[in-house]
Amino acid sequence: MTIPRGWRTWLRPGMHVKRWAALFLLGTVLTGLAIAMGLVYSYRYVPFPEPVSGIVQAITLQFLPRELRFVIVFSIGIAFMVYGFYRFSRGLILPVLAHSKADKQLVQIVAEHRFGRSHPEVNVVALGGGTGLATLLRGLKRHDASITAIVTVADDGGSTGKIRSAYDIPAPGDIRNCLVALADDESLVSRLFQYRFNQAGSELDGHSFRNLFITALTKVTGSFERAVIESANVLNIRGRVVPSTLENVRLDADLSDGATIEGESNIQYKTAPIARVRLFPAAPAAYRPAVTAILNADLIVLGPGSLYTSIVPNLLVPDIVRAVRASSAPRVYVMNVATQSGETDHFTALEHLQVIDEQLGPGVLDAVLINSNTASAAAIGPELSIDPVLPGTLDRLDSRLRVIARDMVSEQNPLRHDPEKLADALLELINGGWSQESAGGDAQRVPSNGARRRDLVVAGISRE
Repeated sequence: MTIPRGWRTWLRPGMHVKRWAALFLLGTVLTGLAIAMGLVYSYRYVPFPEPVSGIVQAITLQFLPRELRFVIVFSIGIAFMVYGFYRFSRGLILPVLAHSKADKQLVQIVAEHRFGRSHPEVNVVALGGGTGLATLLRGLKRHDASITAIVTVADDGGSTGKIRSAYDIPAPGDIRNCLVALADDESLVSRLFQYRFNQAGSELDGHSFRNLFITALTKVTGSFERAVIESANVLNIRGRVVPSTLENVRLDADLSDGATIEGESNIQYKTAPIARVRLFPAAPAAYRPAVTAILNADLIVLGPGSLYTSIVPNLLVPDIVRAVRASSAPRVYVMNVATQSGETDHFTALEHLQVIDEQLGPGVLDAVLINSNTASAAAIGPELSIDPVLPGTLDRLDSRLRVIARDMVSEQNPLRHDPEKLADALLELINGGWSQESAGGDAQRVPSNGARRRDLVVAGISRE
C-alpha cells in the first residue's frame, strides 16, 4: 500500500508534531483515567440518596453488561474526539490557511518551518509571453516546481510602446503579466498592477501602473535587469521571470505578398499571410540567466500564446535556440486552443508546429500538447473570426514527435486553457513518463527523454 505524500511528510522525523500529539493523547487518557477512578470511588464509598442512586445507575449504564458498557462509552469517546478535532481544525486552522499568502497545505507550511524550504522536484522553463504564458504560470505555481519564465520583450503597443520610445528600454508589458501570475497574493497585486490611468487629457492617460512601476525601478536601480529582479522581490513571486534579451528590439513581419510590417503592434493589421517574423536589430545577445535556466531545465515548455508575437520572438535570439537544442530536457510545444485573428487565421495544428520547427529545426521538439476537448469547438460561433485547433492534422507526423491530447480548456472560457489542467498535464508527462497516443486514445509507455544526452561543448555554450 502506498502512503500518500502528505502523510509521509507528517511521519518525517523532526516535524515536532507527532511527539506533542502523542503527549496530548497520553494526558487525555490519564485525565480520563483519573476521572474514572474518582467516579468509581464515589460510586462505591459515597452514599447517595435513593433517587440520586437510581439516576447514577442509569447514567453509568449499570443495567447493561459490563463489556457492552465499555464498548459504548469507548465508541462515544472516540467519536467525540474525532468530531471535536475536526471542528476545531475547521474553526481555527482553516481560516489561518485561507488568509495565508502561500498557496500550501498545512503539512507543507510545518515542514518548511522545521527544515527550511525544500528543493523543488522539477525545474520547468517556459518560453513565451502575453496571456498564454501567464495562464501556464498560474497553474505551475501551485505545484512543487522551480519555475523560470523566459519572456519576449518586443511588444510596442499602448502604454508599453510609449514607455519604450520615451525611455529606450525593453518592453515591460509581458514581463509584468508573468510577475503578477507568479505572485503569492495575486488578487490584490492584480488589481494594483492592472490599474490603468484613464483621465482624458492627462499625461498618464492610457498608461498602466505596472509599466510605470517597472520603468521607475529601471531608473532607480540603473538597469532593466535589476528592475525585473526587484519587482519580483516586491511581489514575492514563486519562481523567476527573465527576458530573453536585454536589447531594445523591434519585431517586424515579412508578408507573403512581399510587404513588410514594422512593429509588433502593427502585425495584426497585415494585408497578407505572414511569411516570417524577424527582430531588429537581428541576432540580439541572449540574457545569460535565461540560457543557464534552459540548460539546467528538467522540462522546457514553449507556449501557449501568440505564435508569431509571443513564442517565435524568443526563438529569434540565437543563443536561446542553441540552448534549447543542446538541452537534454524534454521540449514540449503547447498548442493554442484556437487560432488568433490577424495572426494565425485558419492555421491547422500542423501549420502551428511547422512554424516552430522552422525556428528550432526539425527533430528538436519531443512532444506537442494539444487540447482534445472537441466540445469546446462548439463555443466558437460563426461571428468569431477564429477556428479551433484540434489534433486531427497531426496524424501525418512521423513517430519522432509524441502527440499528447488532453482536455485542457477552461470551463469559464472555452477559448483559453485552464491553468490547473494545463500544469497537471505537463507535470504528468515528466512525472509519469511520455506517451505516444494513437487516434483511439491508447497510450504506449516510452523511455524518458532524459536518457538522451547531448554534447553541450559542440553547441558552444555551457551550463554556467
